[in-house]
Parts: sequence; C-alpha cells; structure tokens
Amino acid sequence: MTAVAPVPPVARTAEEWGEAVRQWRGRAFHAKQIFRWIHARGVLDPSKMTDLPASMREALAGEGLGEVVSIDTERRADDQTRKILVKLRDGATIETVLIPNVTGGKSRLPNPVEQDADAAAAVDDEEEEIGYGNGETDQGIARVTQCISTQVGCAMGCVFCASGQAGLKRHLGADEIVAQVILGRSRLDAGEQLRNVVFMGMGEPLHNYDATARALRLITHGDGIGLSSRRVTVSTSGLVPEIERLGKDFAGNIGLAVSLHAADDETRSRLLPINKKYPLPKLMGALRAYPLPHRRRITIEYTLVAGRNDDVSEARKLSRLLRGLPVKINLIPMNPIADSALGPPDLTSVLAFQKVLCDDSYSCFIRRRRGDDVSAACGQLALAGAKRKIRLVS
Repeated sequence: MTAVAPVPPVARTAEEWGEAVRQWRGRAFHAKQIFRWIHARGVLDPSKMTDLPASMREALAGEGLGEVVSIDTERRADDQTRKILVKLRDGATIETVLIPNVTGGKSRLPNPVEQDADAAAAVDDEEEEIGYGNGETDQGIARVTQCISTQVGCAMGCVFCASGQAGLKRHLGADEIVAQVILGRSRLDAGEQLRNVVFMGMGEPLHNYDATARALRLITHGDGIGLSSRRVTVSTSGLVPEIERLGKDFAGNIGLAVSLHAADDETRSRLLPINKKYPLPKLMGALRAYPLPHRRRITIEYTLVAGRNDDVSEARKLSRLLRGLPVKINLIPMNPIADSALGPPDLTSVLAFQKVLCDDSYSCFIRRRRGDDVSAACGQLALAGAKRKIRLVS
C-alpha cells in the first residue's frame, strides 16, 4: 500500500493544524494561532511566532515550515501592474501578476468599451454597478487583483497563450499556489489592498483540481487570508467533469470563467485542442448546470484573433450559443506572444464584434491591456526560456 505523502505546512487546513497540535499536546487555540500566523499575517518563520510556546515553534521548524517561494525578478509596468517571476524550491519558476484597478469615473455606462482586468473576477453585481473612481473602495483603499498560477507550464496547448509553449512541466502544490498570494500581499504598495484573486496565470487550474480546491479553501478561510468566495475566480479552458466537481464542492460560490474563444466546434478545436475531448455541446451543458447563486454570472472569455474568430458573424453565433445563460463577456484582443504570427484585430473590428453582443443585451466588455509592456498581459505568461511546442493554427 502506497503511503500518503504528508500535507506541507502551508497547505494545511485549520482542522489539520488542530490534529498536529493535539499530537504535540497543545491546545485548540494554538492551532488557530498557527493558521493565522501563516495565512492572515504571512509569517512563515516559526521563530517569529512569538505567542507560541518554544516547544511548538521547534516542532513547526521540524515540520519544515518556511518560505515556499521566493522572488526571482519583479518588473513594474507603466500602468503599475507588477509581474513577479517566482522561484520554487526545486528551482522551477512561475509567474504571478498584481494588477491595480485603474478604472475611472463613478458611473457605469450601459455598454462600456473597456473594463479593467478584474472584470473577470466574480464580484457582487451591486458593487460592480456602483463603481469607485480611480480604483478606490469606499474606504479610499486602492483595489488590487492578483493573477496566480497553478502549474509550471500548461498542457492545454491553446495557440494564443504563451504558457503552453513548452507544455506541462509539473503541477503546483496547494502550498505553492497559496504562497503566491502570501507573497503578493507582501508586495502591495502603501494604500493598496488585495481584493480579488483570479486563477488565470500559468496552467489550467482544473487540470490540477485537488491542489486548486485546497488552495481555494485556504484563501477563503475566515481566520486566514479571508477573501470572500465572491472575490475569487477560477478560469478553465473547458474541463467538463471538473467544472461539475467545482460547482458541487463549492456550491457555485467560486466564480467561474470559461475560455470559450469560438462558438463552433471546428474553430474552437483549432484554437483550443481540449475542445476535441469536451466539445461545445458538453461544455455548454456543464455551464447551464453550474449552480450559480442569485445574481451571479459566469464570465465568458473570448480572445479575438485576427482572421480566426473576430468576424461579426462569429459574434452572432456566440450570441446564439450563450442565449439564456447568465453571463458577462470579456473580449480580449489577443496580446502578442513570441514566435507567433497570430495577432489582434483592429479596434474597428473589436467594436463591431462588441456591438453585436451589446445589441443582444449582453454585458460585454473589452479587456483593457494591463502590463503588456512587461509581458504580463493576458496570454503572455510563459516559462523562462521555454521553447515552443504548440502548433499555430493554419
């Protein structure tokens, strides 16, 4: 019988810490203290957990509690987006991005031309309609969205995304996923607050389901990072069984974003190879069955690739495909990636595509480019030194 590997300290739930503390002859409140030190305060050095008994700090050190990730490089774009190259303990690297919200104006236009990167996050509709000028909340704190990774590389092979250029190297552990959020909070500027986390970095989150689910439970725990589930979004290229599992395990409270990118199977299979396994009828069935809470919507991500999926006839097909489904649509003009001949359509084509959807009463936004001058925009996160393995569509 294969032994079950122990759960790394940063990936342990509050309940698991309770069991560890009992074995150390500690008391229940010690488990809560440990969990809060790690997740609420971001302290991973047992010697700094000053309200714990010395024997317990020694036990934590013996368990291997310590830094899970470190910063290799950090680049700041002109719009203050920060792209952080994160080094893991085995030397592998991933990327995470901090995206300040810079939307301006306090009134929400009926059909806004642009929305900031955190439009993809599942937020309360009432707040979305109110809006806050200059990216501020009602407390005057600048909101930040963090985009985190779940794999080293990616196996999905989407043709417009740099993360899949070298294929999948390995899954991340839940501790490595959560550690990105702990690290990200430590890199916030004065007056900033982490408000949204989107699982939209390197990798397919639902391909690494168990670690993703554990990370979701950790970052939404009230004694830890404490993000509302309404502030957390998981993006998927369309893994149908795992979409169903996510909806069941979290009762639909975790925001769901789907990388659709085409409204017919032929086009979608050229852009996203996973469509051959889970074609649109299966995917749409899973989306219609997803247990959305009241006033929540699924985010549909649609990358516009010039000459591939950007014609107004494609917009009409998309409108028909989504009819009756509670959605908001993010149009993403393709961001350039190395060695790819594919690119975005011109603005006229983008606006014409959006108009079709807005005229059909969809909430449809054009994703504003954020951090593309440091290759931190959507689709641009890649393994350092990766060589292309994916094939361009013909």
